[in-house]
Amino acid sequence: MSGWGAIARGLDPARPVLIAGPTASGKSALALAVAETGGGVVVNADALQVYADWRVLTARPSAEEEARAPHALYGHVARHEDWSVGHWLRAVAPFLEGARPIIVGGTGLYFSALTEGLAEIPATPPAIRAEADAIPLPDLVSGLDAQSRARIDLNNRARVQRAWEVLRATGRGIADWQADTPAPLLPLARAQPLVLRPDPGWLNARIARRFDAMLEMGALEEARAALPHWAPSAPWARAIGAPELIAHLRGDCDLDAARHAAVIASRQYAKRQRSWFRSRMQGWRDIDPETQAG
Repeated sequence: MSGWGAIARGLDPARPVLIAGPTASGKSALALAVAETGGGVVVNADALQVYADWRVLTARPSAEEEARAPHALYGHVARHEDWSVGHWLRAVAPFLEGARPIIVGGTGLYFSALTEGLAEIPATPPAIRAEADAIPLPDLVSGLDAQSRARIDLNNRARVQRAWEVLRATGRGIADWQADTPAPLLPLARAQPLVLRPDPGWLNARIARRFDAMLEMGALEEARAALPHWAPSAPWARAIGAPELIAHLRGDCDLDAARHAAVIASRQYAKRQRSWFRSRMQGWRDIDPETQAG
């Protein structure tokens, strides 16, 4: 046996499947193969594929793929709606009780919350969020408690700002909150965890080809529809390639330059994903997608 089908046939049809991987690595194709081979529901674990605005630009499954197997938690969140790892964890919980869930995505934090538990931190008040939005990253870092500062990526503004907001809103550091994490919804031992670990050169070439395909399929039109509502700091606006296409539509660069910048941004994002998977998913089964997907 070879290809995704061989992997799918080797899985226990009675146990949940987790599929993580960097962008453009082929994880959605693997999830579909698993669903078609042994049954189950493909459940999204990607923080950007939840947004209704982005089907093409986030490489959500096509309508044809969705017709081949049940899919859930794709494109169901409006741009103005709040969405976080806590929202996702509550949304995914019902799918752990029915048909076999095949949970697939590139957001490592979702998988960690699912298999390790998530601290129940109160929501950030809008006024504090607005205050944090206006503060430069170095000042946010300096405002963190020492324990939280030691545990997060200080170059990741979203993570730093979240930690700053938690401390400001609750008087308690995010690391302290995380120390009180409840039991996970799906302990790793109860699942079949797979992580795609592609060769960087192979993946970089795929990223470039895929972005060209996205342009052909209407990514620029998606960005044009989003332009009147554009808010650079909003979570939905973090779709890889969206800022670059918006810049082109505003006349700041030509399409070739926007494409080049988007491909570079995608490759950088994939590198961050690979680093996360390497450090946090050592107990997962490694899959080389190049030998499976070509």
